[in-house]
Amino acid sequence: MGDVVNLNRFRKARDKAERSKDADANRARFGRTKAEKERDRKGAERQARGLDGHRLDGQAPDPDGDA
Repeated sequence: MGDVVNLNRFRKARDKAERSKDADANRARFGRTKAEKERDRKGAERQARGLDGHRLDGQAPDPDGDA
């Protein structure tokens, strides 16, 4: 016969690993300095300006996102 296992232990370990993964994601997302956030925001704006600068005939972006 097989060994008796405590399923609560496995459930708790799984839940703890999931919480840890969520905490890591939150640290990466919210744990940035003001300078890092500003740098990322400016970089995104620069990319958007560059992309808009390459539009043909000055067309406005498609609101649906369809090309």
